[in-house]
Amino acid sequence: MTPTEILTLYHLRKTPTRLSILEYLQISHLPQSENEIHKKMQDSYDRITFYRTIQTLMEAGIIHRIVADNTTVRYALNHYNSQLDEQNHDHVHFYCTKCGKVECMEEVVVQPYHLPDGYKIEECNVVVKGLCRQCIIKDHDR
Repeated sequence: MTPTEILTLYHLRKTPTRLSILEYLQISHLPQSENEIHKKMQDSYDRITFYRTIQTLMEAGIIHRIVADNTTVRYALNHYNSQLDEQNHDHVHFYCTKCGKVECMEEVVVQPYHLPDGYKIEECNVVVKGLCRQCIIKDHDR
């Protein structure tokens, strides 16, 4: 699905910033930080517009935010099961403590949490921290 089609599906205006952010998240295949998106957008980047756009895309359910630690925040495009037309929100994120890479692990489903009466889950973020494949290989080769 193209960025234009995504925005049309969610009845959102097709602004240059929205299109740029969605296009970059689609081609990157990994969650991206504000700085990484900023570098891609170059001269068209405006911090206030960026945060307003990010907020709009998150509220619409098009993207999600991953907070890996106190200094690492990344954004990723939500993926869809085209047969069911459902979003896959409930997945684990992996943060490599060595290289800082963040990955959506959509094949690892978040287990349901059963909270006591009087509580309602609206969002659940699971971040697993450790070493990614590339860092393990690099350490092994030494």
